Amino acid sequence: MSVYLHDIPLSEAKSRLQQALADAGLGEILGTEEIPLDEHAVGRVTAEPVWAKISSPHYHASAMDGFAVRAHETDGALTTAPLTLLYHKQTSYVDTGDPLPEWANAVIPIENIEPVDENEEIIAEQRKPYAIRIREAVTPWAHVRPMGEDMVATQLVLPAGHTLRPADLGAIAGCGHGTARVARRPKVAIIPTGTELVEIGESVSSGDIIEYNSMVMAAQILGWGGEATRFPITRDVFEEIKNQVVVAARDHDLILLNAGSSAGSEDFSASVVEALGELLVHGVAVRPGHPVILGIINKPLESAETLKVSSAVPIIGVPGYPVSAALTGEIFVEPLIAQWLGRQPTEPIEIEATLTRKMVSPAGDDDYVRVAVGKVGERTLAAPLSRGSGVITSLVRADGIVVVPSGSQGMPAGERVKVRLYRSPKEIERTIFAIGSHDIILDVMAQFLAARDRRLASANVGSLGGLVALRRGEAHLAGAHLLDPETGEYNLSYIRQYLPGVPVRVMALVGREQGLLVPKGNPKAIKSLGDLTNPEVSIVNRQRGAGTRILLDYHLAQLDLKSADIQGYEHEEFTHLAVAASVASGRADCGLGIAAAAHALDLDFIPLFKERYDLILPKEYSESPLLTPLNSVLEDPAFRTLVGSLPGYDLSPMGELIAELE
Repeated sequence: MSVYLHDIPLSEAKSRLQQALADAGLGEILGTEEIPLDEHAVGRVTAEPVWAKISSPHYHASAMDGFAVRAHETDGALTTAPLTLLYHKQTSYVDTGDPLPEWANAVIPIENIEPVDENEEIIAEQRKPYAIRIREAVTPWAHVRPMGEDMVATQLVLPAGHTLRPADLGAIAGCGHGTARVARRPKVAIIPTGTELVEIGESVSSGDIIEYNSMVMAAQILGWGGEATRFPITRDVFEEIKNQVVVAARDHDLILLNAGSSAGSEDFSASVVEALGELLVHGVAVRPGHPVILGIINKPLESAETLKVSSAVPIIGVPGYPVSAALTGEIFVEPLIAQWLGRQPTEPIEIEATLTRKMVSPAGDDDYVRVAVGKVGERTLAAPLSRGSGVITSLVRADGIVVVPSGSQGMPAGERVKVRLYRSPKEIERTIFAIGSHDIILDVMAQFLAARDRRLASANVGSLGGLVALRRGEAHLAGAHLLDPETGEYNLSYIRQYLPGVPVRVMALVGREQGLLVPKGNPKAIKSLGDLTNPEVSIVNRQRGAGTRILLDYHLAQLDLKSADIQGYEHEEFTHLAVAASVASGRADCGLGIAAAAHALDLDFIPLFKERYDLILPKEYSESPLLTPLNSVLEDPAFRTLVGSLPGYDLSPMGELIAELE
C-alpha cells in the first residue's frame, strides 16, 4: 500500500519512527566504549556517571611559594612589633603545590617575610634562612589548598549524557581516571543517487548537477557527534540503489538515501525501502522537505551482530533539493543521533523578532522559513529570505529559522515571531541591516565590514522597498537609484515623498552604467531599447519598485514604447545578477542591468545610461557606533581599488554627502 503524500503531520511522522525504533531495540544509546583520556575525547558523550576515584588535591597543598607555619605561632605579629620564627623548628620553605608538612596549617607567601641570620640581620638567602621575620599574623589554612578542595573521592564529577568539553577532561583526569566511558558514535551511511549527478570539482555540462548534499549532511553528522560515510554516486537504477543500501546496512546504524524520494519515474527510494523492509512514512507535512521517507530495513544476516543486537536499520529518504536535505537533517537526523548518544537534542537559542514583510505559507504544513535578523534601534527584525528549496545560499545567509505552524496560511508584516538562531545574539548586535536596491558593491562592502567586526545583512527589495523599510524603522540604511523624471535628480524627491519627517543623510556610493545585458556575440543584434518591441526578442525585467525598473519605464515612455509590446516585460527578478543569470541561461534574450553583472557572467553589455547609486542613512544610525566602520570602508584604498577594478563604476562621488533632509 502506498503511503506517499498523505500529508502526515510532523509529530505523527516522528512518532511512527520512534515506535519502530523501540520495536527494533534501537530506542536508546547504541553501545559504549572506553576511550583514552586525551584531547580527542572532546565532544564525546559520557555513557555513565563519572565518580571521583581520588580527592583533588589528594593532600593538603601549598597554594603559594612561601613558608609553612603553625598559624597560632604567628599571633601578635605587627608591623611595629614583628615576630621571628626559627627555620626547621617553627617554619620550613614550600613551593606552590608542595605537600604541607603534617605539623603546619598555614603558609606565609615569600614576599611577606624577611629572611634573617642569627643576629637578626636581613640576608639575601630566602629559601633556607636562619629564621624569618613576619609583620602580620596568618589565619589557619591561609594560602593552603586543603585536600578535596576541588573534588572529594566518590563525588559525582560528571553525569551520564554529558558532552565533554576541554575543562571536563581535566576534571576527569584530576580525580584519578585515565580513560572515559562514552557512548559509541552512531555510524551513518550517506548514499547520493541520481544519474545527473557529478562529483565535486568535475566539469559540468547542461543538465549536470554537482553532488554536494552528501558533504553537507556528513558535516552535519560530524558536528552532531556521529560518524559519516559518504558513498559514491549511485545511478537512478532500482537494483543498483537497492544493492548499495544492502551494503550500507551491513555496518551502519542509519542510512540516508539522498534524492529519489518523490514520485517521479526515476524516484526509487520508497520502492527500495519497501523491498528491503517497512516503509513507515512517505511524505511529511513540512516545507521545505515534503517528500521525506522514513523506514526500517533488515540488516543482512551475516552482520546482525556487528554493531548491535538489533537486526534492523532505520533509513531516511532525504529530498534532493539542498535546503530540504539540510533541514531534514536538523528535523529528523540530529534528534536521532542525540537519542543514540544519550544526550538531549540540540536546542537553538530563540529570540523574538518582528517580521519585515508578509509571509505566505501552505496551510497544511509546518513551514520552515529562513530569515535574516538584525537589530534596528530597539527592535529586533526578521526579514524572510528566498523560499526556493534549491537555494543553498539562503541557508548561508540565514541568521535563523521561523517555523510557521500548520493550520496557518502565513503571517502578516509586523507579526511577532520566534526565531531559532543560527548565529549568536552578539553577532546580531553587530549586524548592519540594509534593505533596498541591489548592487554587487554591497557584497564587496560586506567583506570589508567583516574585517571591522561588522556584518552586513541585506535584503534586495528594490529602491522604493528600501525607502519604505526606512520609514517603518526596519533598516539601518538603504541603497537607492531612483530617477525623478521631472528634475533628472536621483532619490531626493522620493525621499521627501516616502520619508516625510525622517531626518536622513544621502551619501553617494558610486556612479554606474546601466545598459542591456545580452548573450556573448549579441545573437539578436540588439542595439537599443527600441529593439525590445521586436517580437523575436524577450527580456527579463526587475521587480516593481526597483530603481532599474523605474529607469526602464521612464525611457520607454520617452520613446513612446508600450510595455505590452515587449515580450517578457512581466518576467521579474530581484537582483542584477539574477537578471544576468536569466540571460546567460537562455530564459531571456536581454535585460536592463549594470555592467558588473554582465562581466560576472561573461555577457556582452550595451551601455545606455549613467546614474548615481546612493546610500540613504537615517541620522540616528549614521552617527551610531554600529555604522562608524562604514565610513572607514569608503575611505579604504583597498576597497576603492577593488571596486574600481569592476566594469561600469565611477568612484569619483564615493562618500560625498549629497544632502541632509529633515
